Amino acid sequence: MTGQSSDSSDGNDLLNQAVQAARAGRFVQARTIAEGALEAGLGDATALHGFLGMVCARSGDLPVATQHLAQGHARRPQDITIACNLISILMDQEREREALAVATAQLMQRDVSLRVARFRGFLAQKLEDFAAAAEAYEFVIDKQPDDFESWNNLGNARAGLGNHEGAVTALRRAIEIDAKAAPARLNLVSALEALDLPEEAEAELVKAIDEFPEDSRLPYQLYIFYKMQFRQEEAVAALIKAADRDPASADIQLKLAIEYGVLRHTEAAERAYKQAIKLDPKELDAYLGLAIQYEHSNREDEFAPLIALAEANGLEDGALGFLRALEYRRAGQFAEGLESLSTVPAEIEAERTAHIRATLLDRLGRSDAAFAAFEEAARLHQDNPTEPLRRAQEFRDELRTEIDLLTPEWISTWSSRKAVTDQPDPVFLVGFPRSGTTLLDTLLMGHPKVTVLEEQPPLNIVDNAIGGLAALPALGQEDIAQARRDYFAEVQKIEDVPISNLLIDKSPLFLHKLPLIQLLFPNARFILAMRHPCDVLLSCFMSNFRLNSAMSNFLRLEDAAQFYDLSFQHWQHSCELFPANIHLIRYEKLVEDVESEVRPLLDFLELKWYDQILDHQRTAKARGLITTASYSQVTEPIYKRASGRWTRYRENLEPVLPILKPWVQRYGYSL
Repeated sequence: MTGQSSDSSDGNDLLNQAVQAARAGRFVQARTIAEGALEAGLGDATALHGFLGMVCARSGDLPVATQHLAQGHARRPQDITIACNLISILMDQEREREALAVATAQLMQRDVSLRVARFRGFLAQKLEDFAAAAEAYEFVIDKQPDDFESWNNLGNARAGLGNHEGAVTALRRAIEIDAKAAPARLNLVSALEALDLPEEAEAELVKAIDEFPEDSRLPYQLYIFYKMQFRQEEAVAALIKAADRDPASADIQLKLAIEYGVLRHTEAAERAYKQAIKLDPKELDAYLGLAIQYEHSNREDEFAPLIALAEANGLEDGALGFLRALEYRRAGQFAEGLESLSTVPAEIEAERTAHIRATLLDRLGRSDAAFAAFEEAARLHQDNPTEPLRRAQEFRDELRTEIDLLTPEWISTWSSRKAVTDQPDPVFLVGFPRSGTTLLDTLLMGHPKVTVLEEQPPLNIVDNAIGGLAALPALGQEDIAQARRDYFAEVQKIEDVPISNLLIDKSPLFLHKLPLIQLLFPNARFILAMRHPCDVLLSCFMSNFRLNSAMSNFLRLEDAAQFYDLSFQHWQHSCELFPANIHLIRYEKLVEDVESEVRPLLDFLELKWYDQILDHQRTAKARGLITTASYSQVTEPIYKRASGRWTRYRENLEPVLPILKPWVQRYGYSL
């Protein structure tokens, strides 16, 4: 019988001593003993490397721990404990690819503890190797069919592979095993949405919200779901529920403020912005949101207190520079505003910062620099992930298609029918954007017998329900009556219009809706706001519009010119086929002498004159949030500086003048 060698015996003794020291918490002594044994070549080198890996990890020396465990794994690659320790330490150092290289499929197959399989699934999923992840989770489930976590993770891995049906199957099984796990519900909803099963997804969310009354993630996910479906009011209701469940979340309050702003609930938006700041005093976007809201509601006196609050809360100078620039611009201190903007980092409101810089340069008369800055703001907007240039092109193409329809031959296919005018028809205030429609609607708001609907959706809702211009010939008498009822019902959701008041529906691009309006409202009157086409185009290019499909046309002058041309082609063709009762208001004359332009307009509208109409500043300050690009002008005294401004930029406009020239001449202007 051969006895144990002296070296092996000594090595085992040393390893035992090191283990005892480690158990007693004497890790430095344990490391010294084990390193000495390893250096002397005593004992099992693999065991010593494995032990030293754990001791070094315990003391925070992860690089050395990794070296020892890697050597131990190289010497004994089938040792599951060493392999799992190495994987874990590599993960702690965010070295996921190296960890996955240790957690091989072959090692997974040999590990009855399933630790390697779990590591492999997690790592592969994080590295987006969803096939390897799914294989690992399926391996675990085969051995442990009731493993909730693996079923849930398998669902996510299958979703990553695009196998959404398989994902739903796995996630439903996970929920069967543990119905109290809210994350699995969220994952299931995502899989159902990917399968284009929105009703099932919504039902799962609503059910889960009831079953998990304290979980804010579920109503927040429902908010996102409704937003994707453009169900704005329901989205806000879901977000309010999320805020109620997590009142300490500054992020939810910030989003709530933004959504209230979309709905024009200005007081609620302001409260939410302020609550976000209270919860997170350095929440930059909340300060910016408040500043922009104050600007759009002409509450410039609020800038100084907001800046003081931001300073007291330690907001960085770059962010403060943006807020100060807004105040300087309002105060007419344009040079100081430019200097303040120079401190704003590129990542803070890049598009808006570029636009403010451009407006300041324009007011300083630095036309070349201003135009370059407006181009930079437009370029930044062009990079928006919603692809505004593509959407703008599609919108122009739709207009071309509609213009092709507008022929006498098309009209001859219409059946004879007439709307029943059971209540007074609205007046429609139209005109290309930046033609003075906001100034005009503000003047009309000053009349006690007028209710102005400012760029609201009722007519568009009806138009979409009908099916657009191409569907008009097929409408029957009852269809028309229903469309009228739907329109007025939608109006009442927004504005309680007294029976004695004249409803004026103002939306500039209803220029494209004249056939629909004439069909539904045969007694409708139109106010057409007109301004020099070159000034209009320049002003649109210089405005910071919200990028819907129409406004995206103003990111390039050539697109804007085509859009103008198509809009007035549409209007002129429609007027020829559907003669309309139109009163034209010229912006240039309006700003020159308001009363001489508005008195004939009131005669056209059969309204009595009231002197208070001329006090447009009082009316503007009382109207709250102004959502059009003219928000900053309507509370100023009526000015003439924008008339003829295009001549300062004539060189920039030269490429598009041939497109505009026919309209310049048609409406009595000159180049």
